[in-house]
Amino acid sequence: MTGTPHPVPEAGAEQPVRGRPRSEAVERAIIEGTMKLLEDGVPLAEISIERIARTAGVGKAAIYRRWSGKEALFVDVLRAAEPQDPELPGTSMREDLIVLLEALRRRGLANRSSAILHNVHAQMKSSPKIWAAYHKTAIEPRRRMGAEVLRRGQENGELRADLDLELLNDMFVGPMLVRAILRPEADLSEELPERIVDALLAGLRPVSSPGA
Repeated sequence: MTGTPHPVPEAGAEQPVRGRPRSEAVERAIIEGTMKLLEDGVPLAEISIERIARTAGVGKAAIYRRWSGKEALFVDVLRAAEPQDPELPGTSMREDLIVLLEALRRRGLANRSSAILHNVHAQMKSSPKIWAAYHKTAIEPRRRMGAEVLRRGQENGELRADLDLELLNDMFVGPMLVRAILRPEADLSEELPERIVDALLAGLRPVSSPGA
């Protein structure tokens, strides 16, 4: 039985693109357009959706289809400029903590070397909406990841059972944050994550019973 033949496309005819390449290209254009405005020194408060659309060469509707507003867009722009969040090895609590602190160290170095990150982080503090959006989508997930590593360590006997994990989370990231933010002249050496983790774990591991 002979079915209806499929039409043969003419030679040189443009073929439809399947999947999401066009969508991804539009998103990249929007993020890069926003970065260009920031690189040009335009303050966050003066960057409107209309201005981003003009710079990116897209319509405002293309932005609103992807982001609820400029606060959500700024967060994605920041995350695109920052080093990616790491995948944890999962071999031990110590190794996972070192990887988490190494990611924090790299973000600190990026903030020192990137005018975009430095300026936007400084301006975010005066924009509660942007700071709240960044905190919810970037900072809170990272804190949850650290808390989960510590929780597993406590369950596995790598930490004392009487310790406050919320406080411990602050204790581990605190030294790196102090050097990355409050002491911009301080050294952020490659061995710093391991030094912080080992110094703290020395006093936080379970105490062996006498004669054990």
